[in-house]
Amino acid sequence: MYYERPDAATRNTIRVYGEGTAYAVPDQAQLTIGVITENKDVSAAQKQNNEVMNQVTHGLMTMGIPSRDIQTSFYRIDPQYSYENGQQHLKGYQVNHQLQVTVRDISQTGAVINMAVSQGANSVSSIQFIVSSQDAFYNQALTLAVQNAHQKAMNIARDLGVTINRYPAKVTELPKSARPGPVPFQGAMLAHAGPVPIQTGENEITAAIEAEFFYMT
Repeated sequence: MYYERPDAATRNTIRVYGEGTAYAVPDQAQLTIGVITENKDVSAAQKQNNEVMNQVTHGLMTMGIPSRDIQTSFYRIDPQYSYENGQQHLKGYQVNHQLQVTVRDISQTGAVINMAVSQGANSVSSIQFIVSSQDAFYNQALTLAVQNAHQKAMNIARDLGVTINRYPAKVTELPKSARPGPVPFQGAMLAHAGPVPIQTGENEITAAIEAEFFYMT
């Protein structure tokens, strides 16, 4: 909170910060699913990776996930070395192909992971839960932030024994908070696991503003 006393150069101003939070149950999920292969020959490593990834992609599409929701997010080929007696020896190549998959029916998230692993995916690195109507909930949070700022200004004015204007002279929207981070997954362990239990919880969507109110003594 900020209180500015009147002087010749400035108007009587009370400046406050307001915050608001809305809670929403996610209705979509973004998964990072990948295939990592290794072989002494780079072409063989690529071929094996492509074959497995085609199986995974086909499986995703048979579950009703359209191609527009399946996007390559990472592709890399790295040489692999071994070290003996201080000498570096090329032992082969690793191909790492990662997909970002959007699951619009969030109840299918666990089934999608299980299917991908059954088709050969050996990397499931994260899950991020999404609220498709993010803007609507953000606007709710923004309204609460304005109300919070107004209440703070009224409290300050009452304590100072002054009267504030009903409407703020200036309102500034502050940067949105970051979306919830991805949930890490240990993909290598999924091949021998049972069905993946997915708990979506709720997303917090916050908004913040700065407001300035003029007051009269």
